[in-house]
Amino acid sequence: MPLNPLPPIIPTKTGGPSHAGPHRKLYDNVIKTLHALPEEFKTSLRISDFRATDIFTLNSALGASIEDAVVNGLNGLREVWDADGQYALYRFERQAQAFPDVRLVTEAPDEIPVIMGIELKGWFALSKEGEPTFRYAITPNACADADLLVVYPWVLSDVVAGSPKLLRPFVGEARYAAELRNYYWQTMRMERGGNGKIISALHQTPYPAIKTDQCSDRAEEDGGGNFGRVARYGLLDEFVKSTERQEVSGIPVRAWLTFFKIFSDNARNLDSMDFIIENALRQYGDIGNEQKIALAEAFERIAEILRGYIV
Repeated sequence: MPLNPLPPIIPTKTGGPSHAGPHRKLYDNVIKTLHALPEEFKTSLRISDFRATDIFTLNSALGASIEDAVVNGLNGLREVWDADGQYALYRFERQAQAFPDVRLVTEAPDEIPVIMGIELKGWFALSKEGEPTFRYAITPNACADADLLVVYPWVLSDVVAGSPKLLRPFVGEARYAAELRNYYWQTMRMERGGNGKIISALHQTPYPAIKTDQCSDRAEEDGGGNFGRVARYGLLDEFVKSTERQEVSGIPVRAWLTFFKIFSDNARNLDSMDFIIENALRQYGDIGNEQKIALAEAFERIAEILRGYIV
């Protein structure tokens, strides 16, 4: 009788590069900069005359431009991550179809070409799914110790108009995210009696000069196409909940998202507020009467805000 396969080892975070290493201070400062960036973020993008019923389409329309603006913002905050000018020859650069898609690089001779990388993802916080939907299939060994996975939720400054505004980001270890994905896939499939085998990428070293798909793992069987969907394996659970609690125009993201779902699916006339509120509150069976009253008031304020933008 064949032996049962050994269960996969639960991954653990490493804490990044060695504290004794030459670039540890840079690593810590870049993380501080990533958290500080929303307050300093600027972009020339501005949206106007946008239909509120089309709000869910913004992620695909603006995602790449916002990620480019984040890279520009990082370079603009050099005084935070390189206060003493030690990395004056380096800059953050975005590279399409590469992993990580943002790298701290230099072309100067006799210097390390790449010091660290950031796999950068933008997430429109009012997207209909209510969570990030990107896939992250990179093989763990393609992640260097200093590489990060960063997700920036964003909204428009006036919700259905204005400039993109960043909310607090998720900043995590790229390798840990890859290991956790594989662990989750293997254990989940084994528990359900399915095939949890993962085919490792042929490329197994950091900073490949090849397309991402050549250094990505894949599931041997994945009929639903779910391998690599980060939001499925717990890494972002607390981050998503925290984002839902952040406020836009004084109203929590969760209330905006619920309102837009009801409004887009069931009513296009803001005069039907009683119908919208009643349907929205049915989704909140886990809250008390006081919270329901506060939520209903939030929906009414949302409607007042949107009346100036609905076309």
